[in-house]
Amino acid sequence: MRDLNILFMGTPDFAVATLKTLVEHNYNVVGIITAPDRPAGRGRKLKASAVKEYALSQGLTVLQPTNLKNEDFITELRSLNANLNIVVAFRMLPKVVWDMPEYGTFNLHASLLPQYRGAAPINWAIINGEEKTGNTTFFIDEKIDTGHIILQQEIEIDKEENAGELHDKLMIQGSQLVLNTVKEIEKGDVNTIPQPQIEHPKTAYKLNKENTKIDWSQSCDTIFNLVRGLCPYPTAWSYLYNPEEKLTIKVYDVSKEIISHSYSIGKLIVLNNEIKVAVKDGFIILKKIQLPGKRAMEAKALLNGYSFDEKAKLS
Repeated sequence: MRDLNILFMGTPDFAVATLKTLVEHNYNVVGIITAPDRPAGRGRKLKASAVKEYALSQGLTVLQPTNLKNEDFITELRSLNANLNIVVAFRMLPKVVWDMPEYGTFNLHASLLPQYRGAAPINWAIINGEEKTGNTTFFIDEKIDTGHIILQQEIEIDKEENAGELHDKLMIQGSQLVLNTVKEIEKGDVNTIPQPQIEHPKTAYKLNKENTKIDWSQSCDTIFNLVRGLCPYPTAWSYLYNPEEKLTIKVYDVSKEIISHSYSIGKLIVLNNEIKVAVKDGFIILKKIQLPGKRAMEAKALLNGYSFDEKAKLS
């Protein structure tokens, strides 16, 4: 059995589950690399990452470099004498970092590689209507998410679940997959395989204002998948045209009704405490939305204090 000295790199809650699993299984975590503290909230006070907060609670050494190639940082890194790096939801590493430890650097990625390489694999799996996804551990190389696969595990995507719910399932599964990967490395019997060559692999593009906007000319299924794939964060959005005003609204939860109708695309129909939007093959029912400067509200509660004009539409 190898004696492992682990350097862990990660930032959000998704990474905490894995770090916690390693600590609880008594692995020697010699250091943590996480993002610098960032301003957050109305007061814009500096806030530590979820990984930093947990690491400090466990008395672990925390490094927060702004430049991963900085010579002082590299010197400090070497002094930790790590022989295995584990990366979960962090940033791209320079070769001088990932090539440093004796037993390599492996990454946990929340997709079935080579599908959904990139920044937002959980969101895009739902947006694209996938029925399954999973986690992959792989050794890092020069490119993004392309290294040899160590372990991979599938998980089903429920037809109604959103990105937040899938995130939590993958977070738990991923922490166990990392633990199993570490055990294989510890025993010295890791068997890796190259990622399969796929002609047109799907990409997990970074989410931005353009690809999170709802296109109401799309089908019920496409819009339904987009909304749940972006909930609770960063959230699908749309313009609301209520005569005399144009508002940007966030859409958190919807249902769908596939049926023929004669309404124009984007037309809002308010009836019996229900808000419907006409699309080409039916209606999208707005269950939870947020108006500017307001909190997110269920449709019935929203209608108690806000009126939609007969000519109101979404675009």
